[in-house]
Amino acid sequence: MYDYDLLVIGSGPGGQKAAIAAAKLDRRVAIVDRRDMVGGVCINTGTIPSKTLREAVLYLTGMTQREMYGQSYRLKDDITVGDLSSRTQHVIGREIDVIRSQLSRNRVTLLIGTASFIDAHTISIKGTDEIDERRVHAEKIIIATGTRPARPGTVDFDGRTVVDSDQILSLDKIPGSMVVVGAGVIGIEYASMFAALGTKVTVVERRDRMLDFCDVEIVEALKYHLRDLAVTFRFRESVLSVGRHNGGTLTLLESGKRLPADTVMYSAGRQGLTTALNLANAGLSADNRGRIKVGSDFRTEIDHIFAVGDVIGFPALAATSMEQGRLAAYAACGEDVHVMRHDLMPIGIYTIPEISYVGSTEDELTERAVPFEVGVARYRELARGQIVGDSYGMLKLLVSSVDRKLLGVHVFGTGATELVHIGQTVMGCDGTIDYLVDAVFNYPTLAESYKVAALDAMNKMRAIARFSG
Repeated sequence: MYDYDLLVIGSGPGGQKAAIAAAKLDRRVAIVDRRDMVGGVCINTGTIPSKTLREAVLYLTGMTQREMYGQSYRLKDDITVGDLSSRTQHVIGREIDVIRSQLSRNRVTLLIGTASFIDAHTISIKGTDEIDERRVHAEKIIIATGTRPARPGTVDFDGRTVVDSDQILSLDKIPGSMVVVGAGVIGIEYASMFAALGTKVTVVERRDRMLDFCDVEIVEALKYHLRDLAVTFRFRESVLSVGRHNGGTLTLLESGKRLPADTVMYSAGRQGLTTALNLANAGLSADNRGRIKVGSDFRTEIDHIFAVGDVIGFPALAATSMEQGRLAAYAACGEDVHVMRHDLMPIGIYTIPEISYVGSTEDELTERAVPFEVGVARYRELARGQIVGDSYGMLKLLVSSVDRKLLGVHVFGTGATELVHIGQTVMGCDGTIDYLVDAVFNYPTLAESYKVAALDAMNKMRAIARFSG
């Protein structure tokens, strides 16, 4: 009756992991995507290109070596877009090859085209000419179509002077000045990259602060470093209009301020890629942001249709999408599925310097009236910090004052997105800082910061115990 036991729409991190997980369970699996989007937004325009660009920026500007060799140190004086894009295109090509190989090795059929629902079990797949169409029937379906940058209807995007976070990867030259509208993760990541390249960046944000879900102290540290790179912040400001003049742009704020710049980049959130799916034909719907509502096992309101990844909304991270895809495939195949622990999902922000955290922030614990102590380790106090030239990095542990369990880990600086996983593991095992105090870490390493921070928290709690008698 069915061509496939499971059909996955979208080959990004969530779709890819879902397809392979089901194939490992001996299901007949197919995955649908456009030829130019194998690997999804993550590989082609999102996570992988932006993080590769960041590495290229760090390398070519010599940013990480300036503590040693002075602020004027630079590996290459005249950095071009070609210098940056060559590395990006190389990595993208290799990643697409890896994905194709994994799908082939696991006997997952790759169907090239754009998918839409005919009914709840039937999918139409059209080629680029819209005439070439095939229909496939699947018993179970997983939607993993991802998102695209949301674009305000009042803004005229031309891909050169006014761009979104996809188009910024295709600029023909590095702008001398840039306005970034939106101080979310994507906006701040690109703001820091271009500032490192020497672009004069102004960030416009209607809220009081940037990255308001992060630890305040960590965000303040990042803000200090961005200001050191000549980034200007305009908080509690909204854009009234953006006009193009003499090859550049003029951004008018509601407060009356005018911001001239070579380029304006909008980072106004993401829009789910669900319009072309014809969800209504399957009995489904999406909200005004194109997001699909799912339950704890990623099942939609139609029992045999699941959705994972950015298209279901927060946290919209490649890492969480992968796990969602795996769990949705298990659910679709009738396997036992555990509920994802949202409190153990690490958040990585690839700014310059980078940020990562897992667990609660100080503000969240205070609001919940959870007693805690803070342990801090600063990279400048670690031998490895001096060796790698990072005197500003820090690791902060939030520890329960009652049972010494680890409640949150916040890292700022070199290797933050790697280091956070040590704390994540301790939290996942319901561990206390006693383990970190007693553990022996390689020396010299940045991981040693866990022991330093754990001792700091432990000593504070002992002092409190002495005074409370």
